[in-house]
Amino acid sequence: MPVEIRELVIRATVGAPRAAEAPGTDAHEQELEEIVTMCVEQVLEILRREKER
Repeated sequence: MPVEIRELVIRATVGAPRAAEAPGTDAHEQELEEIVTMCVEQVLEILRREKER
C-alpha cells in the first residue's frame, strides 16, 4: 500500500555562534555576510530582469 504525504513541515533554528565558544568567528561571520550579500544581489538582479519583461 503506497503512503501519501499531504503535508511536510520543516522547521529550523538558526543562531549565530557565541564569540566565547568559537574564537576567530569574526572571519567566519565576515565570510557569511559576503555570501549573503552576493545572494541578495543575485536575487535582486533576477527580479529586475523579470520586471523588465
